Amino acid sequence: MRHTGFLCIGAGLACLAHAGDLTVVNFGGANGNAQKAAFVQPFEKATGRSITSVEYNGEQAKVKAMVEARKVSWDVVDIETSDVTRGCEDGLYEKIDWSQISAKPDLMPGAVLECGVGIFVWSTVLGYDASRLKIAPTGWKDFWDLKKYPGKRGLRKTAIYNLEFALMADGVAAQDVYQVLSTKAGVDRAFRKLDEIKPHIQWWEAGAQSTQFLVAGDVVMSTSFSGRIDAAQREGKPLQVVWSGSIYEMDYWAIPKGSPNKALAHKYIDFTVSPTAQLAYANLIAYGPVNMRASKQLDAKVLAQMPVAPAHVAQALKMNGEFWTEHAEELQQRFTAWAAR
Repeated sequence: MRHTGFLCIGAGLACLAHAGDLTVVNFGGANGNAQKAAFVQPFEKATGRSITSVEYNGEQAKVKAMVEARKVSWDVVDIETSDVTRGCEDGLYEKIDWSQISAKPDLMPGAVLECGVGIFVWSTVLGYDASRLKIAPTGWKDFWDLKKYPGKRGLRKTAIYNLEFALMADGVAAQDVYQVLSTKAGVDRAFRKLDEIKPHIQWWEAGAQSTQFLVAGDVVMSTSFSGRIDAAQREGKPLQVVWSGSIYEMDYWAIPKGSPNKALAHKYIDFTVSPTAQLAYANLIAYGPVNMRASKQLDAKVLAQMPVAPAHVAQALKMNGEFWTEHAEELQQRFTAWAAR
């Protein structure tokens, strides 16, 4: 009866759902595979609980619909920095009971939020197929150079990151991007820059599409998640990363408001941010651990492939979560209208 998901009372006339199997939502692909091996399977073995994994593309509308309908079937959700604070303010996520997260003292700054527990540090980078380009691109100016690199460009269909990349391609230094983007003139400048390559854009929404487009030769360059490039490299694909101008941030675990398995959700989250689980995950995909004890145990060659490597951080932009919490709705609306024209 351990995995039935029900606790029956009396003669069985009344049954109440209890904290049984857990539904965990992530972005699938290489990330999902790494989480399955490092988090899901070890947790199931250690606890005897069964986990159902669900893939999504970060659609917060799905969480909102569940919460508003009070029919929450997701227990733990992997969300991006730009969604965690806004989702908390909108009442979509439970407040984390940090007394249940034993690794809290070991977590890096930024991993401890009211409604979110950091999982890993990742990066959106410029990716390309080295077998198809005679001259390697060096940054976003090359991404926008249609004469030197003719062909399609892959971009994620969202305002976030694309506006920052456009400004860097237009000559704005990484450290000044959010200052410029905080003005109307800066936003207009970013959209004007995007106009230059709009006819040559091939949009992607699921992370796997970015590397699929590159491998198939559908695009000459594409924005991509650094872990996706790493996974393709492990499969022998000649894809390469340009770290200059990359944007790094953190993903978080959040518990949808009204989850029927909140106690078990906390246990799962606690398990995943332990040093052992974090180290296992980092060795499976090139995303940086949030547990600093795990970071200290990383092999130098493994660390060199990660966004948190000092050499990469030095030439990257840290995603400004506060900026996107405040401006995401208006900028995404403008972006959606722009992309549809």
